[in-house]
Amino acid sequence: MTLRVILLAVVAAVFAPFALGQPAVTPAATVDHAPWTALLAKHVRWVPAGPAGVGTVVDYAGFRRDRAALQRYTASLARVPEATYARWNKRERYAFLINAYNAYTVALITDAPADLESIKDLGSLLQSPWKKAAFPLLGQTRSLDDIEHGLLRGAPDFDEPRIHFAVNCASIGCPALRPEAFTAAKLEAQLQDQTRRFLRDRSRNRWNADDEVLEVSSIFDWYSGDFEKGFLGADSVEAFLVLYVADLGLDARVAKALREGDVDLDYTDYDWRLNGVE
Repeated sequence: MTLRVILLAVVAAVFAPFALGQPAVTPAATVDHAPWTALLAKHVRWVPAGPAGVGTVVDYAGFRRDRAALQRYTASLARVPEATYARWNKRERYAFLINAYNAYTVALITDAPADLESIKDLGSLLQSPWKKAAFPLLGQTRSLDDIEHGLLRGAPDFDEPRIHFAVNCASIGCPALRPEAFTAAKLEAQLQDQTRRFLRDRSRNRWNADDEVLEVSSIFDWYSGDFEKGFLGADSVEAFLVLYVADLGLDARVAKALREGDVDLDYTDYDWRLNGVE
């Protein structure tokens, strides 16, 4: 085979996807979440200030100024073919989908008017903002609900309730938007940290001593079934919460009662105001 023939074969292999109108393949090893981490580190901060914070605030004006960088990152996610995604392990899939959900949510807010007060204001009587199919991902145009309820929670092997403390709906009531991207290598530590921070937040989860009731986020009501899938042996919301009695700040008496199923749960109101810098 001549050198000319070899070179032509190489060129054809490289440019064939573009000639067919198909996106270039992005192997799992080359999906770079570093640009997302850079944006998050720049525009998201823990509150109260410092690494011990339980929530975050988001500088959406800053994200608007960096819209081009955000678009480059979401475009890199959109280039991943479904066949490649299907070969990834669970940690790679979870990290990819959580990042996609959070990045597309930020994009949704930055494309809205600057005086937006709540993500719910982007919906209508007929359609919530989470059901709008507007984001290219894995070969289809997806909605935020498609990502969370279809690809994440709807996967046959889904068994990770802590994703509810990782996906962020741009609201004060939501778990914090983490100021770094999720990665397969760090996913376990990141999910655990997100969960513990959220449960330490007394504006969302607290023991009401006057009424002798444990008040927790409505997340535990809306997605109760996800906490019954056997995570670390937990088969109920109460059993899941037992794993985090220290973060909930429960004393020995209440912790014992929770373990024995003798604690009533109440669900706190969800704050849908935008989690932006005031």
